[in-house]
Amino acid sequence: MTAPAIRAERLFRFFHSGDDEVLALRGVSLHLAAGEWLALTGPSGSGKSTLLACLAGLDEPDGGNVWIAGRRITRRPEPARARMRARHIGVLYQAGNLLEHLTVAQNIRFVRRLARLHGDGDDVAARLDAVGLGGRGGALPGELSGGQAARAALAVALANDPAVLVADEPTGELDELTERAVLGLLAARAAAGTAVLVASHSRAVTRAADRVLHLRDGHLLDTGER
Repeated sequence: MTAPAIRAERLFRFFHSGDDEVLALRGVSLHLAAGEWLALTGPSGSGKSTLLACLAGLDEPDGGNVWIAGRRITRRPEPARARMRARHIGVLYQAGNLLEHLTVAQNIRFVRRLARLHGDGDDVAARLDAVGLGGRGGALPGELSGGQAARAALAVALANDPAVLVADEPTGELDELTERAVLGLLAARAAAGTAVLVASHSRAVTRAADRVLHLRDGHLLDTGER
């Protein structure tokens, strides 16, 4: 039986604020198959970003474990988690995805080097063409429009051909036309076999996803939406 692209079992995460303890995650479990697109909803402060960070190996849960492509990423030293992230996980944020001193093409090559992958110039050009940025590989991030930057960020997040793409409010600051373009690119990536997990308040995102889960007070609820 093929392992899920991502599997989390009973994740707990708590933080201390003065004398108070805040439980951000309370026994969260989820499975995501290759090629499946899952939308994660919930009010601000419900734990969505904390959950994504734990799933991507950017944060360690206080309880529970996460497996990526059948390999456990939790309970490992940070260098080992970083190697797994570099090879198997793409991370897309609302902003701050690009290294400002590198061109778009150099950002893509940098991610591929971290993943110990190699691609020639034609490979990078093809990746830029796929997101509608042909001919813009030599541009610095500051020279891009908002829509171009969003598509460049997606190309960089996918540069390591990840098994899992984790995105935190990736369309939050985009106009409707650019949001549709980014969602189309996400759908294409899911169709190609990448597991896509997007935390968002956008109704367009939840309508496009295969499945919708809702996080409330650290608990994950299946809304039954598709």
